[in-house]
Amino acid sequence: MSQNFINLSEIRDLRTAFDLLDRDQDGHVTPEELQFMLRNLGIHVRDELIDDLLREASRTGSGLIDETEFLQWVARIQALKDDSNTSSSSSSSNNPAQAADDDLTQDLVAAFRVFDRDGNGYITRDELKSAMDMIGENVTEYQLNEMLELADADKDGRINYEDFQNFFLNNFDALVQPPKK
Repeated sequence: MSQNFINLSEIRDLRTAFDLLDRDQDGHVTPEELQFMLRNLGIHVRDELIDDLLREASRTGSGLIDETEFLQWVARIQALKDDSNTSSSSSSSNNPAQAADDDLTQDLVAAFRVFDRDGNGYITRDELKSAMDMIGENVTEYQLNEMLELADADKDGRINYEDFQNFFLNNFDALVQPPKK
């Protein structure tokens, strides 16, 4: 049986995603902001399609979406995905904990790939700086060194997937900020 709702952890993640998309922090995602993020992820979508998607997601049809519309839009997409996966359900669907672990692993791998720009399996200091710039976080050299120091468990000056995964799993609650009011 498919679940057509988003759990609290997913809402937290989606709010973080919305904040990353909303580069100017005005409370709305524009077609340009969505296109910027997609291109930085290596995903190329026609401007017209982006405009259509956001116009559909917007209650007013303005092409701008606020956080609530974003959450509703993702929930609709998730419901469609869940419905299409019902006929091809795997054994992990019988085990919600395993399915959640699989989703988290997929999310971490995708996030790692965003940071690992050259695809060599490591996040270098320059790639970390690039990723932080991409999401609009201006970090100082000190902050950059601190992040690298915290995440680089084997102290080789770069972050491999295992370092990345352990860092995020061990620091998840500290990394996820409560939504701005």
